[in-house]
Amino acid sequence: MTDGGIQARKVKHLEACLYGPVEFQTIRTGFADLTLPYRALPETDLGSVELTTSFHGRSLQAPLLIGAMTGGAELAAIINRNLAAAAEELGLGLMLGSQRIMLEYPELAASFQVREHAPNALLIGNLGIAQLNRGYGAAEVDRAAEMINADAMALHANPLQEAMQADGDTDFRGLLGRLGDLVENATCPVMLKEVGHGLGREVVTALDGVPLSAIDVAGAGGTSWARVEQYVRHGEIIHPDLVEWGIPTATALAQVRAARPEVPAVASGGIRSGLDIAKALAMGASAVAIARPLLAPAIESPEAVVDVLADLLGQLRAVMYCAGVTDIASLAQVSLSRGTHHV
Repeated sequence: MTDGGIQARKVKHLEACLYGPVEFQTIRTGFADLTLPYRALPETDLGSVELTTSFHGRSLQAPLLIGAMTGGAELAAIINRNLAAAAEELGLGLMLGSQRIMLEYPELAASFQVREHAPNALLIGNLGIAQLNRGYGAAEVDRAAEMINADAMALHANPLQEAMQADGDTDFRGLLGRLGDLVENATCPVMLKEVGHGLGREVVTALDGVPLSAIDVAGAGGTSWARVEQYVRHGEIIHPDLVEWGIPTATALAQVRAARPEVPAVASGGIRSGLDIAKALAMGASAVAIARPLLAPAIESPEAVVDVLADLLGQLRAVMYCAGVTDIASLAQVSLSRGTHHV
């Protein structure tokens, strides 16, 4: 695919996410089935709730990341700049979209180079793990990080999304071993993520001993990238069962935390409220990432993005206050329940 073809597909992805019914229709995140204890006498003060935390060795004003979205097109440049400015203003982290296009076509790198708009923010770059079967290795990962002055790199696993593309990168053979080698040899921290169909127990167990800097479970319940690709390719959903397949976010988070408790976990995939964020943090997530709800605001302005994020953080503070906790460490000690069974 030429650079023009890749750019066109990036724009079609954005259009599908903005205007199409691309969220899961039958799978939910699972957070609605979990209860965070509510305390009528919480012995807390809303004004004293503190959200600060650390992730990837950086201080964050809240355990919230702007999730990976886009890059490589003119509209993507606007989106990424506005997201970066919002992350800087609120002291949050920012994950960028796949940088493969900028490595192969350096003239398109500007849409990813947002450090000037977020000089102090945690910035995480992104490449597809399938590229490890096309000659990519530690050198390419380090170069992608250096080109944007990133603090870490995420490798995204997306076999179902690739299978829905006309010319997807569908050779995933040997990637467990190649990922292990890459993490050992890269100079930048490397985390693993899905794109919205879930990372579960089997995968992270198979990576036992690989010193990943974090794992983003990117579970099912939010945007289905299989749906996105079918809209982009066919203009409609032609395989309704396939686009509704994945590990719900809460399930994926529980499995990853149980299998690799020593690795920081990011919860993403359909998290849409402060209560969802609080539940994910109580389950052991070190941070939560949110993407699609910020897409339309990011086209508008940094201020529009800040408004959405500030509202979510206000909800999180209210939840923590009513749960009787005043900091993130205390929230992580709260037990959720499913009926009478603790999670």
